[in-house]
Amino acid sequence: MNNMKVENNPDIPGCPVEATLNVIGGKWKGIVLYHLLVDGVLRFNELKRKTGEVTQRMLTKQLRELEADGLIFRHVYPEVPPKVEYGLTEKGATLKPILIALREWGMENVFGEDLK
Repeated sequence: MNNMKVENNPDIPGCPVEATLNVIGGKWKGIVLYHLLVDGVLRFNELKRKTGEVTQRMLTKQLRELEADGLIFRHVYPEVPPKVEYGLTEKGATLKPILIALREWGMENVFGEDLK
């Protein structure tokens, strides 16, 4: 496998695994993506409750990065107080097999539950 940077774009890692982890890596992104996959569209405070110990600032940062990478959408309703919802885009939904595999691995290898 070629570990060189992608031609004409030195910002993109040459290894596809590294590139993927650059997009979905981090402590909170996978958790956010999983909850949006399982629960569907969620408001900010619902995501914050589901992610646990994340700070509001960090959750906002992670959501902005996921949105910039095209994995989630953000819909702001024109009302007072503002209502904002987040959900998976089509591109984000393509992560379903990866997120389910991570869940299953965690259930079997961390929680010790037999999924068979």
